[in-house]
Formats: sequence, structure tokens, C-alpha cells
Amino acid sequence: MGGAGSSCGTSPDPSTASQADLPEAGPLPSPGPSPEKRRPSPPFGRGTHPLLPPSSPRRPGDLGKCPHPCSLQPRGSCPSRSRLPRRSRKASRTHSVGLTPARAPLSSRSYARTRRHSQSLQPALPLCSQEEEFDRDVAEDLGLLQFVRLRKHHWLVDDAWFCDRITVQGPGACAEAAFPCYRWVQGEDILSLPEGTARLPGDNALDVFQKHREKELKDRQQIYCWATWKEGLPLTIAAERKDDLPPNMRFHEEKRLDFEWTLKAGALEMALKRVYTLLSSWNCLEDFDQIFWGQKNALAEKVHQCWQDDELFGYQFVNGANPMLLRRSTSLPSRLVLPSGMEELRAQLEKELQNGSLFEADFILLDGIPANVIRGEKQYLAAPLVMLKMEPNGKLLPMVIQIQPPNPSSPIPTLFLPSDPPLAWLLAKSWVRNSDFQLHQLQYHLLNTHLVAEVIAVATMRCLPGLHPIFKLLIPHIRYTMEINTRARTQLISDGGIFDKAVSTGGGGHVQLLRRATAQLTYCSLCPPDDLADRGLLGLPGALYARDALRLWEIIARYVEGIVHFFYQRDDVVRGDPELQAWCREITEVGLCQAQDRGFPVSFQSQSQLCHFLTMCVFTCTAQHAAINQGQLDWYAWVPNAPCTMRMPPPTTKEDVTMATVMGSLPDVQQACLQMAISWHLGRRQPDMVPLGHHKEKYFSGPKPKAVLNQFRTDLENLEKEITARNEQLDWPYEYLKPSCIENSVTI
Repeated sequence: MGGAGSSCGTSPDPSTASQADLPEAGPLPSPGPSPEKRRPSPPFGRGTHPLLPPSSPRRPGDLGKCPHPCSLQPRGSCPSRSRLPRRSRKASRTHSVGLTPARAPLSSRSYARTRRHSQSLQPALPLCSQEEEFDRDVAEDLGLLQFVRLRKHHWLVDDAWFCDRITVQGPGACAEAAFPCYRWVQGEDILSLPEGTARLPGDNALDVFQKHREKELKDRQQIYCWATWKEGLPLTIAAERKDDLPPNMRFHEEKRLDFEWTLKAGALEMALKRVYTLLSSWNCLEDFDQIFWGQKNALAEKVHQCWQDDELFGYQFVNGANPMLLRRSTSLPSRLVLPSGMEELRAQLEKELQNGSLFEADFILLDGIPANVIRGEKQYLAAPLVMLKMEPNGKLLPMVIQIQPPNPSSPIPTLFLPSDPPLAWLLAKSWVRNSDFQLHQLQYHLLNTHLVAEVIAVATMRCLPGLHPIFKLLIPHIRYTMEINTRARTQLISDGGIFDKAVSTGGGGHVQLLRRATAQLTYCSLCPPDDLADRGLLGLPGALYARDALRLWEIIARYVEGIVHFFYQRDDVVRGDPELQAWCREITEVGLCQAQDRGFPVSFQSQSQLCHFLTMCVFTCTAQHAAINQGQLDWYAWVPNAPCTMRMPPPTTKEDVTMATVMGSLPDVQQACLQMAISWHLGRRQPDMVPLGHHKEKYFSGPKPKAVLNQFRTDLENLEKEITARNEQLDWPYEYLKPSCIENSVTI
């Protein structure tokens, strides 16, 4: 646990230090009857956590002796603040708190808010049972406090506590001192909590805060270690399974229970659909209606009705689940080989090119990726190219589809046109949608948001101590990221995971694709102003993702600048911060595996450079992930619109395409059911979702950072109103970047 047992829990000057311990208290009495039924805490499994000491029988709690009168009055409340019933206790478990003062006299009262949890011998993350707030009066002169030492005694079982924060209020008009914690307290360790004012690293090695931050980082670097999941990919947290994670990075109870319940609910729905379709035919597109029930929404139903329309096909490139691939053409692609007899098409393409209304979506990254084998049946992949035109009314319509690039055996690949037989044209579009599914899930979702966010998270925990202002800025935006990614590596993209069972890039192709995508990952591609300009999409009519992303980037940038400029008044202060510079190198050179050749910085030379990088970090962990993740349920629930796999080779002729060809190519019942289930599981709104900027944790102290955060929230509220008013006028409202829909970190 970062900072646990720090030597800075004692006073640097014994002549001025004093210690105040809480008085003795007996074990907790049995609670009285609750007016509401509580959710039972399921037992943990057995196992040993490599990062925590094993549990052993403990005394439930006695408080240190203290000659001063004090009161200890806990209030019981639910840790989720809304979802579990309240329950109170009349006595408290123990927290032994030592206070390390400076010279200024201060008679204080301290308040410790903690969450009490039960924990078995399995030292995984404990379950929540209640929240309790402790108030105590201290008559002793404590002085100006620098640290609070927190220790929890225990008995019989190591029931870990989650401590939010401790506040100390002096007499009269004295300012309140806050000591943020937001960590698990367990075992015998003493947790030293410095006063919450953010501080940059100092040059004085004797400074008590400098000693504390150095020891904190040394401890954290032993806990938060890097690992290589697959060669050629960004590094990850060293955890083979979720139970190996540091406890402060684990899901809390509500999140864990919901995540595991939805997996079981999805499995049950899949089983019911398989039974329902057991004796039914699977010969035409309407047969997909047999499984199109259960977890879906109004937009998914609308996609179901309109998915074959060319207009909706084009719309998805700008506002669908993956708005990251489309770009404005500056020339006709070299891979687009037009055979004789298509002079009219060439003329149309060149006309649109000259008008600046020609666009392309090239899936060449998939070329040569080996396809999966599912239950002994070979699957297929393609690397299509789509050319589209922008109509004067803003509609984006496909002009031509090349399913495969030229190769020696097929130097002039078949081109599919809107004027072709309907089933041939529909199948060509289905191949494009399947390819988009692969790149969306692996390149733009997994790599560009999840894995990049994990690199940011691990580097932050290894390089920035809790007192650092950039740590305080970023810590709300890395909540749950390490666990959701660890679960993905053990359940989604693992051997025998979801990708292997249902997706055409599974079975190893997904890893090769991720390697290619990592080699192309640039700093600019993670920054919307640069990325959209590079793709020629600035000012594009009807491009709602682009419009909202730019507005959010501006709002996040103002928030970041407000914090950075308060703590870094000059560029030389940025250059002289060794912790900040180490954090930058850790991300670029270590986590992203020498990414400086792709534009990522290895140092910060100015305020503006730092602000730009931090804006990218916050945007990636919040808005970008929301834009890429939330559309899955809307656009993937109706499986033919975005098939996860294709079971027949791409067509090379148009006349031979029949309904049997289409149905033989699209996913079978089992694959389609799995796609629907996982789309709901990943794309639905999370019940414990924290909207962007609305985290309850108070890491910063002082009026200026709080004013900056309040202004950030006001800017987000204003954007929310703008987007809501705009969407009321649209047939297809775009809500993925509405601030209330953006989660504060990558949690799913």
C-alpha cells in the first residue's frame, strides 16, 4: 500500500511534536435490527495475494490510551451512498490516529470518514458493509498539522477499512486541514497521510514532505510493476489475474457484483435463445429476429429497421461506434484498380475529389491477418476499401467497395457498386462492417483507450506521489482501469476467451493486429484537433463526434491549464520537476515501448507542452473511451449490421450471391447470441458510473484548485445543454459525448 509505514509519520522536530491517540474502545456490539434487508456478502474464494500479508486472527480493536476527553460517534451509512440500506452502530471499530504537528499551536477536532468492510482469509478486495464517520475532540495543543498516522487494529478477521479522508478543524475561525486517503487500511501497517495541499518536489532532502514522497514512490514501485502481456504491445500492470492487483486498484463491491451478475445474466440469455432457436430455421435475414430480444434499446431497434440503407452505412463512419477511420481523400488510392469499362466511375470519383467531397475508409491493416477457426470451422477476414461521397445535404453515401486489395492471384479485384444486385451489394457492405468491427474493437477501443489508459495509470502510480498536483489531477481518471484491463486479458482476448469463441480475428490474429496498430499509434492520433485535421474532417457537416470531441477537448484543456498554471508559474518550473519528467519518460520510453519515434514526448519543456499532454491523458481516459465504447449496444446488437465474424470467403463475383451465401457468411446462432450478450455487457451504462468531472474524492485542498474544478463542471453543464438542445432536432441523436454520459475513467 503506497505510503504505508512511512517514517514521516513522526515529527521531524521532537521538541515541537506531540502525539494524540484515540481512547480505548471495546469491540463492536451486535447491530440492532435494520428496517431494510441488507444485501448479503458472498464469501471469497481461497488464495494468497502476492502483495499483501496473509490474514491472521486479530483483536477487533482497541484504541490507544489518551488522557483527554473525547467523543466517538459513528454514523452508519451505505458506502455507495444510494444503493444499499443504511445501518448504524453505537460503537466503533478502532482507528489509532497519531497527529504530527508543526510549531503553530492549534486545539483541534478531527473527523475520519471510513468505509467498514468484511474480509475473509482471502486477501482480495473486501466487501462493503457500511460507512461510518468518526468525530472526536482533542483538548491537547496539536499545532499546525503536517501528517496524520492511521492504524487499524483487528481481531479474529482482518476486516479491511476504506478510509475516505480525515479533516481537522481548529478552534474559532481556524482553517480546516484535510488529509485525503481514499485507500484500504488493513494489516498492521501504519498509514501516514500528509496534509492535502499539493506540493511540487523540493530540493531539501531534510524536508519532511520530501522524505515522505520519496518513500511513498519507493514503496509504490515495488507494488505497481510493469509486465509484458505480448511482445510488441504496450506494457501492462504485472497481474496475471484480478486477485494479483494492488487492492486500491480493485473494483469496489457494487461494481464487482454488477460486473459478475451481468456476465451470468448474459450467459443465461444466450442459453435461452439457443433453446428457442434449436428447432427453428436459420435461412434468411429475418431469422435473426428470433434472437433480437432481451437486452436492446430504442436506437438498436432503429438500426434493425434501417441497417440496409446506404445512408445509414455512410453515417456510421462519422457518428457510429467507430468514427476514427474515415478520412477525406487527397488522391485516388493506389490500391483502387479500376478495370476497363469503369470510365464513368473514374470520372465520378475524380469529380468528387476535385470538389473535396470524396472520402475513404481503408482497412488495409487487416491484410494478411490470419483468421480464426471456431469449433473446427474456418472463419474469414478481408481488408476492404470504401470510397464515399458527401452529398450537398451532408449525407455520406458509398460509391464503390473493393473487398480485398490487389494481389498476384487477383491483380484486379472485383469492385462492388450500389447498382449491383441487392444481395451482392449488401454482402459487400457486410464485409466492410465486419472489418470495421475488428479495427474498432482492437485498434481504436482496446489499444487506443484501454491500453493507453493503463500505461498512464501505472506510470502515475510509479512516478507521482500523492502530494504531486498532477497525481491529484489524474487519480480520479484511472479508477478501475487496471482491473477492467486485467479482466479483459483473462476473459476477452485470452486463449479460449470471447474473441477466440466468436470473432474472426480471434485465435491469435487479434494479437498480430494489435502489434500492427501499436506500430502506427502516434501522439497526434490521440489528440482530436490534430487527428481530425490530419483526416480532413474539421468542419465536416453532420460530423457530430468531431464537433463534440473538439468542444470537450477545449473544456478539458481549460481545466488542465487552470491546475497547471497555478502550480507551474514558469516553464523552468516544469523543466525542473524531476518527478514530472520521470513520469513522462515512464510513459513514452517504458509503458509505450520507446514511442518517441511516434511523436510522444520524453520530457516537458514548457507549460503548454505539459498542458497538451495532460489534456490528451484526461481526454483518452474519459471522452474518447465514451465515444468508442458506448455505441456497441446501439450498433452491434443487431448482428447483421456489424457481424463479429464471417464464415465464408469474400465473394469474387456478383451474380452468384444468394440469400444462402449471405446467411452462410454471417455469424451462426451461437456466435450471434454471444455478440449480442457481450455488446450489452460492455455497452450499457454502468450503475456506479461517475460522470466526467463529478468525482466525490477531494484530493486537492485550497480554494484555487476547487474553483478550477467548479468551473470545469460549469463548462460541462453548459455543453450538456447545447448537445441536448441539438439532439432534439435530430433523427439520429448523438449522445456518446454528452458530459453526463461520459464516465470519469475507463471502467468497462
